[in-house]
Amino acid sequence: MSIEREKELIILIVEDDPGHASLIMKNLKRSGLRNKFIVLKDGEEALDFLFQFLRRKEPERREGDAYLLLLDIRLPKVDGIEVLRQIKEDPDLREIPVIMLTTTDDPREIETCYKLGCNVYITKPVDSKQFVEAIMRLGLFLMVVKIPKIDGES
Repeated sequence: MSIEREKELIILIVEDDPGHASLIMKNLKRSGLRNKFIVLKDGEEALDFLFQFLRRKEPERREGDAYLLLLDIRLPKVDGIEVLRQIKEDPDLREIPVIMLTTTDDPREIETCYKLGCNVYITKPVDSKQFVEAIMRLGLFLMVVKIPKIDGES
């Protein structure tokens, strides 16, 4: 008799500013989330992780786990828009929900992100108190939203 492990939502944070990444994780946890977080420091690292780890059946990857990507736009090596483009063009990865979480509020970039398939676009407030509040609200949202599993199950 085997006991099936409960599947989980793993939150991938693609953020080049370690202070912002830490603040995001801390406040998502404060909002009540108990998910696993993986921080990726630039667009290249994000694409490597997504294409090498998630597409293959790595032993550390549990079948059916769900992934959610919090993606900054202004990233070194490969920018967030290109990361989004590659994810949404890939048949194995396109179902991963992507939340753009960035300081950029340029209407053209917002439109581009939605056209490429981002699910939500959030502008990071410059004020640190408002930033904390926005992340906590995002955490409350993530506690109730349903995310599809990477293999297409919900």
